[in-house]
Amino acid sequence: MKKAVVLLSGGLDSATVAAIAKESGYEIIALSFRYGQRHHKELHAATNLVKVLNIADHHIIDVNLSQWGGSSLTDKNIDIPQLESKKDEIPSTYVPGRNTVFIAIALSLAEAKGAEAVFLGINAVDYSGYPDCRPEYLAQYQKLANLASKTAIEGKQIELIAPLVKDTKVDIVKRALSLGVPIAETWSCYQGDSQPCGVCDSCRIRDRALIAAGRADLASEAVNSEKST
Repeated sequence: MKKAVVLLSGGLDSATVAAIAKESGYEIIALSFRYGQRHHKELHAATNLVKVLNIADHHIIDVNLSQWGGSSLTDKNIDIPQLESKKDEIPSTYVPGRNTVFIAIALSLAEAKGAEAVFLGINAVDYSGYPDCRPEYLAQYQKLANLASKTAIEGKQIELIAPLVKDTKVDIVKRALSLGVPIAETWSCYQGDSQPCGVCDSCRIRDRALIAAGRADLASEAVNSEKST
């Protein structure tokens, strides 16, 4: 069976991508990171998703990007914004170099394991303005991957696949539902409390999409209400 490395954060997008890769006939090698993030709720979700999706091979790698900070997701001295980000600015939740580092390690794992592809959950539509989530970023990284690996030089290119890159969040929710992704088991909130905050960018975008897709029962308000009763 053909193999693919899937970057599995534990959020909705990465879980949907894992399900897409599995439906496409790939044997999945899941890859998650402890990168110095403020909490490990997503990592716990990733571990659960591996079991639910019946993924046998899961690697959790330590890459401590919090050592130099620069993001509200890795530096507790920077408040996570609770107001919706403006379209023309990159919010403080952007982690410098995160996707560049993650993809490099994913390519290393893919080459070592004989995988044909790396699946990514990046999205350039309903996202928070991150420069490393754009199609042009991915296209340039593919050129680098083709130059940098032994397998590519030998004619076996490792393909970077981002099936959600041009989807709206509503599209992603609908794809997740059609593939049977356990959305309730995913964690997208930037905060690490027992319940999703409902006010960070990630919660806002996710909740709007769930409501638009007819699954308001999975939105943070409904989840918080259910857990508090």
